[in-house]
Amino acid sequence: MNIGEKIVLTEAAPEDRSAAIREALRDAIIDRRLAPGTKLSEAEVGSLFDVSRTVARAALQMLAFEGLVTIERNRGAFVSNPSPEEARQIFASRRLLEPGIIAAAVERITAGHIAQFRRLLDEEAHYMNERGPAARRAEIKASGEFHLMLAALSGNAILERFMDELVARSSLVIAIYGRSGISSCGHGEHAAIVEALEQRDVARTSELMLHHIDHIEADLDLRLREGMALRNALGF
Repeated sequence: MNIGEKIVLTEAAPEDRSAAIREALRDAIIDRRLAPGTKLSEAEVGSLFDVSRTVARAALQMLAFEGLVTIERNRGAFVSNPSPEEARQIFASRRLLEPGIIAAAVERITAGHIAQFRRLLDEEAHYMNERGPAARRAEIKASGEFHLMLAALSGNAILERFMDELVARSSLVIAIYGRSGISSCGHGEHAAIVEALEQRDVARTSELMLHHIDHIEADLDLRLREGMALRNALGF
């Protein structure tokens, strides 16, 4: 965050400041610049973003609602450390939810939507060919956006909200436990899903999605690596 961004943040409304802090911390968590178990002190977050502890607390509570932060009584807030069992539950939830999203999306999909999906696939392909942490972050984000776009297409705001949380938590699990150096959310599988969507084939699209989720989960292991301190992870 540069000085100009910090000035804009301090001039924003409290709820907007909390949302901006939540986004910065969310990106750092999903990218694993903040390791699981890292303490997120209200005082330190407030100092780094030049906001009150109340504003910082609201941002941390947003992240706790998403499952990315754990708030412990009398101890404070910590980056969540999803267990293998939690990871399995996240992907089990997606297996239940995403076929229903597909069924709803197929009823609403248009040629314009297909074009949007293909543009997102082009963006994924671009980041897959890049190297370095920034490209890694962008690729994981683009992969998650694919599933969020599909959820938005369903026309069901509740399903979309559930998927937003599941994708965020999946991204954290992938970043922590992913066996490969790239996103496990396969670009080629996304392309096949789009082709089946274009044919309005609910059964085939659902089959491909379930295979896709299986593939993501199969690429996980349990090894952890060290992350950065809060100040360094946020670029201060």
